Amino acid sequence: MKVYGIKDIMGIIPHRYPFLFIDRVEVSEEALKGTGFKNVTVNENYFTGHFPNNPVMPGVIIIETMAQAGAVILLSQEQFKGKTAYFAGINKFRFKRKVVPGDCLRIEVEITRVRGGIGIGEGKAFVGEELAAEGEFMFAIEN
Repeated sequence: MKVYGIKDIMGIIPHRYPFLFIDRVEVSEEALKGTGFKNVTVNENYFTGHFPNNPVMPGVIIIETMAQAGAVILLSQEQFKGKTAYFAGINKFRFKRKVVPGDCLRIEVEITRVRGGIGIGEGKAFVGEELAAEGEFMFAIEN
């Protein structure tokens, strides 16, 4: 298992504040899978409008966080180093529970297929042991 902290992540994917959501990623050495972590704090800028007095992490941010974890998992592999993974689509995504300030979002991702410059990943986001969201995402890999 290889662990990537925030500085390592910024060396792998091009995202930066305020659009870098993932805090840490643990990548399996055996396969294209791993676990990302996001500590959700009340200081996240989207909470000022989503929703005042009832902060809820937007579903699109959960999806983006999952995609960022998947990109770190993929682009940390030797054959993909130095490339960029662009979000290309989402399929069969479902939200099962709210994610709120104070939650630690644990995101389990497996890259299930890479063919040419297109790939597919499957992810599940948990708060504790409770499933918060799950779905499939596609990405395009470019130099």
